Amino acid sequence: MDQKKSLRITGMTCANCARIVEKSLSKVDGVKFAAVNLATNTAFVILEKDVPEDVLSKAVESVGYGVSNESLEEIEEKRLNRIRKNTFVSILITVPLMVLMFFHMAGIHIPFFKEIELVFAGIVIFYAGRDTIRGATIALFHKHSNMDTLIFFGSVTAWLTNVITYFGVNVHPFGTIGAMIVSLHLVGRYIESSLRDKASKQVKELLSLQSKEARVITESGEFLVPIEAVKEGHVVLVKPGERIPVDGIVIEGSSSVDESMITGESIPVEKSVNDEVVGGSLNLTGALRFEVSRTGENTFLSKMIALVQEAQGAKVPIQQLADRITNYFVPTIIALAMLSALIWYFNFDFLNDLTHSIRMVLPWTIHTKDVLSFSIFVFLTTVVIACPCALGLATPMALIVGTSLAAKKGLLIKNAEAIQTVKNVGYVLFDKTGTITQGKPRVVFENLSVEEKSIVKAIMKLSTHPLSKAVTEYLEKIDDSIVSIYDFQEVHGKGLSAAFGDNEYFIGKPSDTSIYEGYTSKGMSVVEVKKNGKIIGFFALEDSIREDSKQAIVELKSHGIIPVMVTGDNDRTAKYVANVVEIEEVYANVKPEEKMDVVRKYQSSGKKVIMVGDGINDAAALKAADIGVAIGSGSDLAIDSADIIITKGGISKVYDVILISKTTFRAIKTNLIFAFLYNIIAIPLAMAGLLHPAIAEGAMAMSSITVILNSMGIRKKLERERAI
Repeated sequence: MDQKKSLRITGMTCANCARIVEKSLSKVDGVKFAAVNLATNTAFVILEKDVPEDVLSKAVESVGYGVSNESLEEIEEKRLNRIRKNTFVSILITVPLMVLMFFHMAGIHIPFFKEIELVFAGIVIFYAGRDTIRGATIALFHKHSNMDTLIFFGSVTAWLTNVITYFGVNVHPFGTIGAMIVSLHLVGRYIESSLRDKASKQVKELLSLQSKEARVITESGEFLVPIEAVKEGHVVLVKPGERIPVDGIVIEGSSSVDESMITGESIPVEKSVNDEVVGGSLNLTGALRFEVSRTGENTFLSKMIALVQEAQGAKVPIQQLADRITNYFVPTIIALAMLSALIWYFNFDFLNDLTHSIRMVLPWTIHTKDVLSFSIFVFLTTVVIACPCALGLATPMALIVGTSLAAKKGLLIKNAEAIQTVKNVGYVLFDKTGTITQGKPRVVFENLSVEEKSIVKAIMKLSTHPLSKAVTEYLEKIDDSIVSIYDFQEVHGKGLSAAFGDNEYFIGKPSDTSIYEGYTSKGMSVVEVKKNGKIIGFFALEDSIREDSKQAIVELKSHGIIPVMVTGDNDRTAKYVANVVEIEEVYANVKPEEKMDVVRKYQSSGKKVIMVGDGINDAAALKAADIGVAIGSGSDLAIDSADIIITKGGISKVYDVILISKTTFRAIKTNLIFAFLYNIIAIPLAMAGLLHPAIAEGAMAMSSITVILNSMGIRKKLERERAI
């Protein structure tokens, strides 16, 4: 089975950096797939064989970047603090420099201005902007380019004009412009980092649920130990008001537990012996002792966090276009900047006359007869205006906001491609039990003897099917300790078979549902019990419909999406439930393999199909559908087979994810269109000498900020559609 790993990457500053790291990881033997995301500074790899983490780390380091074992929160906090400090230093120096430059340009003589500009612009460029220079140096050393390359070329070239002016060469000095380039770049990066920090709030909220310590009970006494030291099999004590540190099974005590942050249910759940408790939930009323069943990355909460981070760090197909463009963008721009500078240098008189009337009405252009000065001016402006930051952020920033909102709403998106696919859905296929209904059936009638019930209990407690669990709970007080069964077998979609003594038993779907019409016509499920092929009794179970099921169906239909029920239950029960929630198309008595055929039937219409289910019998259909959606309380196999997991609430979340998909994808398209148009318009103006480097730098920073703000606006757009 393929393995998945996530790495925290340090040193990346633009989309091209992410592309280089991704390319290096893809070349590692054993790596089947690699995706690197700038917005989250993470790399996600799928391995077809075991690859040591240090091998992956060396692949990252070989192209000049790093891998950190620190938490994503710690890395982002350090990064934000460093950028904040550098931004403060750069602004503190650049603002006075700009004031002096404007006085100097106005003809007011500033004593030692050349020396002041040379020294203080150098501090901004080489000290406050040292991370940018480091990023550019790493890129150049490894024979590739990134956004830092453009900032480096622009700022250092501007500063060098002061150096050569200081030594007597007659060119227009742009040292302050170099400082402005770095300062505005740092301001844009600081705003980007701050907004990125806010966009990752959902992960931080989940992280805050993780306990730092656990109270472990041993023969020697009670000890508070770090959560990392807790192992499976340890006995942990949780007192009232404390958060449960890890997953486990209660062995002593009873209490009410608030699982709202995990399940979305606001009503506390009663827990007692043999009940499962989940790490991150809050113990309310009584002390609980439980045996640890899962720790570390295997806990439910850790898996939720990993899924959110994985989705935020993944890519959608449309991002491939942006990646291909940024691959060639930087070297192309440097070449264009050099070409335009050379053309101006050798054709200055002709081009100056051609553009003179336009430049006279633009206050930011320089008016000089010095050919070298104007050629440098054009080079700087072209390099600065073309920074592809907005292009690199267009997709990942929208994706991180969309997936964070989905997680807040109780939707974990495992497959980022689903964000792009789900907006085009035409059909939604629903399983019934545990999906449209609560999946918590209760026995309302049975007609077996005590001896037969003890045998039934012994057989059904070996199954995890919701109906088996319901019957087992109903028979809780029946003693089955003397019952020893053998040849147990579970046939998905049919029932259970086993032997006791010389008798063979079958418990499951009735062979003839007509004899139970009085129950099935009311939407109840019937579990028939046979002994040696002869019916000896049955259980009638009622499963209430989820509160949001009817609302979800109405909303889907209002948007032209056709809901379909596909269930293994009998025809009468299926139609009763379908009638209540207003589903017209119903497939009943469907076997697991036949569910997949139904999915393919609707796919043949040319429209995308969502399959929603919770059981083992839904796994194949979830995989076959264009998007598989699993109810989080369902089986592990269903969850593993799905693209999206509903962790809070019911099937109304399907409508939520469609809205989130449409809004997120719309934001991605808007971002990309804006980034492309910005460069298409601005680059020719810069090459024509009609922009100033300072104006260009400000426009570049604003383009990135606009893309980020548009991505952050996804929340408000969704609020207009529906309260999120």
